[in-house]
Amino acid sequence: MSTNITQNQSFSTSPVPDWEPPMPPEDLIFDDGEPLESNRHRIAMNVLIQSLQQAWSDRNDYFVGGNMFVYYSRTQARNRDFKGPDFFVVLNVEGTRSRQGWVVWDEEGRYPDVIVELMSPSTKNIDIGDKKNLYEKTFKTRDYFVFDPFDSNSLQGWRLDENFRYQPLVFNDRGWLWCETLGFWLGTWEGTIQRETAIWLRFYDREGNLVLLPEEAAYQRAEAERQRAEAERQRAEAERQRAERLAARLKELGEEPDE
Repeated sequence: MSTNITQNQSFSTSPVPDWEPPMPPEDLIFDDGEPLESNRHRIAMNVLIQSLQQAWSDRNDYFVGGNMFVYYSRTQARNRDFKGPDFFVVLNVEGTRSRQGWVVWDEEGRYPDVIVELMSPSTKNIDIGDKKNLYEKTFKTRDYFVFDPFDSNSLQGWRLDENFRYQPLVFNDRGWLWCETLGFWLGTWEGTIQRETAIWLRFYDREGNLVLLPEEAAYQRAEAERQRAEAERQRAEAERQRAERLAARLKELGEEPDE
């Protein structure tokens, strides 16, 4: 893990253009009032955020955000050229601090290390065009993925090479892409989440196990406890039946079981 963080820092701490002196926070806008493309896009974003938080519930050395502005230059802020990745992760930072958005000059020049954009027909060309160029050349985001929640075959991903250029990631035999920075696979999963049945983008661990949402983990724990209680009940019942058979046998031999 420490190796990954060291490499990550070398990728993400390039000079930030045009942000000295920084703009005061009160001059920044953190909400443009624009909703996500659809309810499915909203759910898809929260699935990624909440499952990562569940997987890393014992860690405070990362920040994960979604649909939040990333401010990286005064010119960008002045022009209101907002950039808000649908999902992003920054490693090796204080994760418990409250943030309205990600302001690079307030974060020691740190950019997102992983970004996922949830595409739609109206944003696809931007997501794999202008945004991809920005994340490669300015953000130097190590891993970048795109996925349309309404198109199960739309997953694509890229990783920076040693020359800081994006190279396409190759699918494994399950159609998943490996995110080296996070140590998880990104792949599709079909099921119902928040009453909507769809094919969702999910994380999988190195062994191929689904990274659970908090409610899925809670259900799994409850089910394991139920099975443990049922096994204990069955054990107690078997013991009771054994005792009854032993008592009956003693009576056949003319003995009193209580004695």
